[in-house]
Amino acid sequence: MGDSPDRRPEVRIGHAERQAALDALNEHFSAGRLTLHEFDERTARAIAAITRAELEPLFQDLPALGTASTAPAVPGQQQQSTPLRQRIPRDTIMALTPFVTLALFIIVDFPNDWLLFLLIPVMGIVLYAGDEDDDKDSGKPGDTRG
Repeated sequence: MGDSPDRRPEVRIGHAERQAALDALNEHFSAGRLTLHEFDERTARAIAAITRAELEPLFQDLPALGTASTAPAVPGQQQQSTPLRQRIPRDTIMALTPFVTLALFIIVDFPNDWLLFLLIPVMGIVLYAGDEDDDKDSGKPGDTRG
């Protein structure tokens, strides 16, 4: 660390530093560097962190994101540079959708409760709509769908 008093490991952190750490962990999770279990564990530790020294071990085995992995220069800068489609864990949400639908089917009591199962294809459309356009824009050879 440097001689700057605000970069010392024993300095207490606030909401902005915790949020920056959570955003960085989310980015690493979205990039596939963390498993769901590791992401959950590190997120819980980041939320409970009181000092910088408690945040640093969360990123020791991860590459740096941009200029700093735990404190972006401008609040919200990291969120603007990463498209929403890459920040949300679409596969996880889609995998949980049938279970949520089944729970709602059991809990909710109205005449046409079978319609709740339409949430599954609707979530698939919402989460993955437009992926074909993304493939064409990326210039992948051999993609002749249309």
